[in-house]
Amino acid sequence: MHPNQPLDASSKENFGPKRHTPIERSRVKMKKTTSNSREKKGQSDVEEGRRKRRGQTAPDKGGVGRLLTKPRPLLWRGLKTVVQTSPANSHHYHTIQAIPREFSGSCISSRDRAQGRIPAVVFSQGLLEKNPSNRSPPRKRLLTTEGKQIRSIIKSVELPIFCSTTFQLHIRAGSGSSVLLESGRVLPIKIHRDETGKILNLVFVWADEGTELKVDVPVVFKGLEDCPGLKKGGHFNMIRSSLKFQCPAEHIPQKIEVDVSKLDIDDRVLMHDIEVHPSLKLLSKNESMPICKIMDTYSSNPEPVKV
Repeated sequence: MHPNQPLDASSKENFGPKRHTPIERSRVKMKKTTSNSREKKGQSDVEEGRRKRRGQTAPDKGGVGRLLTKPRPLLWRGLKTVVQTSPANSHHYHTIQAIPREFSGSCISSRDRAQGRIPAVVFSQGLLEKNPSNRSPPRKRLLTTEGKQIRSIIKSVELPIFCSTTFQLHIRAGSGSSVLLESGRVLPIKIHRDETGKILNLVFVWADEGTELKVDVPVVFKGLEDCPGLKKGGHFNMIRSSLKFQCPAEHIPQKIEVDVSKLDIDDRVLMHDIEVHPSLKLLSKNESMPICKIMDTYSSNPEPVKV
């Protein structure tokens, strides 16, 4: 074949694979390098993700292990412990929040109520003693409380048990402030309302542990559906709805339960029949007074109810 004769397609195939120019060879090499690096990076990302989920470490270039992620705290264990160790009585969950009130008066109290707050006062119960020599330091504080919180607590605890239940009180520097000025346990002794039932103000006394307090404890009667006297057509006459005791603050009962399931007609329950904690002293001149009685329906002179 003459050296200057052009080659046809059939003759070109016999010369072997196509040869690339230097520029084409460099382009092919760069593509292979990029593909390999991407593949390696993808594999390393997968491995690193697996190590993170396991909480393992990966060696760096110097051979020293580095922490990829911190172990996850077992939060559910803490929650489970809190639930198991929570107090059984509902009132332990309630902490009344209050802020100081510098001045008193109807105008200031009305302004507080318009803002959704309820004026309150807390002092030592000894301040109510008639004999000045028996009075303890007043420790009087003028406060305002959140109306929404107070109504929620009263709804949860229910009346009249609210006034025989002690609560934790936190006095803070201002609304939403984290600065705690004073704290302690208190006992509500009075709720003042207007003619519509709206709460006007609250009265508390300090109820620190060991403090002797006088408290009206509500009486709750149970077993009425099984009472023989009522089944015979008798009438249940409740003579006392509460009993007044003097006792340490930590032993104040929320209520006194009286079982009447075995009372017949003309049977009654007397004050000295009530069993309470030994530290409770009943403040009554006559402990033989009845609390309730099953009366004949046709009785003409029922005993008056004393509240």
